[in-house]
Amino acid sequence: MDLKDFNSDDPVTWCPGCGNFGIQAALKTALAKLGKKPQELLLVSGIGQAAKMPHYVKANFFNGLHGRALPAAAGAKIANRGLTVIVTTGDGDCYGEGGNHFLHNIRRNADITVIVHDNQVYGLTKGQASPTTEPGTKTRIQPGGVILAPFPPLETALALGCGFVARGYAAEKEHLAELILAGIAHKGFSLIDVLQPCVSFNKLNTYEWYAKRVYKVGPEHDPADKAAARALAEQRERLPLGVLYSKPGPDYGELSGLDALPPLADADLSAADITGVLQDFR
Repeated sequence: MDLKDFNSDDPVTWCPGCGNFGIQAALKTALAKLGKKPQELLLVSGIGQAAKMPHYVKANFFNGLHGRALPAAAGAKIANRGLTVIVTTGDGDCYGEGGNHFLHNIRRNADITVIVHDNQVYGLTKGQASPTTEPGTKTRIQPGGVILAPFPPLETALALGCGFVARGYAAEKEHLAELILAGIAHKGFSLIDVLQPCVSFNKLNTYEWYAKRVYKVGPEHDPADKAAARALAEQRERLPLGVLYSKPGPDYGELSGLDALPPLADADLSAADITGVLQDFR
């Protein structure tokens, strides 16, 4: 497959310079290297600027409600195990409105890859603070500055037993593409939190700000070492990029026994009679 195989005809409405463009390029690069056809892929999103991604990549897609991308993605994977299911979501969509689904789909170990565009604001609704916004940040809604400590997604995922935890950066497109491929290859819930500058509303976490702080985790790091992964996730002055933790384990299909059954997508529904069910709603 080639990059052009994943080109969409939909006009892109992100702001010029938006970090979402880097994530889009990395995602398309990863999909081209993956070698699967667009019809073998499903992109799922909720609501927000990050949630527009499925419109800008040629593949099957589903837009859910705000914060509800993960249950839709998990359900799709259960129904059709042949699909590669990828969620593209924002920090507000996933960690705020969708926080409960984030927690419990990690527990279920649903076999989906979750790419969080973490720009530390609600970009679609004009820049109010999100769960990951730095304390002291002033917005139109928080004119006195954010007073709450930010939600720690990597540390939370590790504490819940997530089998694949990584961090990428929108300006490091080739590196991010490799992280996405690694997340897809991992069987189970894969979290890739992507640092993404918002040029319109986040004047603190800019490309220049990140350039002084991000660094790639070296080969000396053992991704199977959870304590080492936790130490990296807890860093604040410097921001490590790469696979922090990776450990295989049984996913939801295996745990539930569904993998031993024919997938719902292959079921013959032609003879199904739902007359009785419909009558119950009269």
